[in-house]
Amino acid sequence: MSNIPSVNLKDFLSGDSNRKEKFIKEIGSAFENIGFVALSGHFLSDELVDSLYKEIKQFFQLPQETKDTYEIEGIGGQRGYTSFGKEHAKGRKEGDLKEFWHFGQYVSDTSKYKEEYPENVFVKELPKFNEVGKETYKMLEKTAKYVLRALAIHLNLEETYFDAFIEEGNSILRPIHYPPITTEPKNAVRAAAHGDINLITLLMGAHGKGLQVKNHADEWVDAIAQPDQLMINVGDMLSRLTNNKLKSTVHQVVNPPKELWGTSRYSIPFFMHPVGDMSLNCLDNCIDAENPKLYDDITAGEFLHERLIELGLIKK
Repeated sequence: MSNIPSVNLKDFLSGDSNRKEKFIKEIGSAFENIGFVALSGHFLSDELVDSLYKEIKQFFQLPQETKDTYEIEGIGGQRGYTSFGKEHAKGRKEGDLKEFWHFGQYVSDTSKYKEEYPENVFVKELPKFNEVGKETYKMLEKTAKYVLRALAIHLNLEETYFDAFIEEGNSILRPIHYPPITTEPKNAVRAAAHGDINLITLLMGAHGKGLQVKNHADEWVDAIAQPDQLMINVGDMLSRLTNNKLKSTVHQVVNPPKELWGTSRYSIPFFMHPVGDMSLNCLDNCIDAENPKLYDDITAGEFLHERLIELGLIKK
């Protein structure tokens, strides 16, 4: 497979059973074969997307000493700012050539997760930054809910199987800035080859070369979305849950050609996480004689903690 399949969420939401079945078949096949799909028909408006890019560009253009005041110690980078080069891929020592911000879940004062989740960090220099971030978070979360409903049907589960696990889930919206490259990187790329931790990732900003996906032939394939599309991929949690029926595909963001080193790149992934007590034990209907159980039993919270240590974001 040399390109990324495209689907339209409006087929699933159309009320037409044939269009709905078409969407389920297309996204199920894509996630079984390459683990990535380009999705249109989502809940983000052009105006909201434009507003978010405006706000995040303004944030990353703030003086470094100002940005550094929003880097919160002791929470594993779960909220606020993470400075350039701090995160690295699993198994690598070189820091990725990026800086980023984290918006997290918004819960009520009475939620049982109120004490578990860190507070979102308010940027006082940009009065619309947090408002626009929250609205984007909500629209991507809504999009992800319907994608997971389609996948539940594909997996022969009840359509709303995932709903209870993603409501108030530990999801993250991560605006990323890959700054201009000023000197020859020493064994470092903008984002080294990795798989995502979560259930699914919805990526804004894959509108040019840079993001690459490794297919089953062990070849790197460019993953380029149209301006109105989100790139969506399977994360390791969903791969574990489905006993690798749905594939969590290794991907990377490579450095641009030398003539483009002076340019910034922005991308905005939404990492859809469930609540921490969700079981990731392999589904019974994904295990059989030809597909024996591949993974040990674990909860989403335990798995996340393990991976944050491996990524260098929290200490053992």
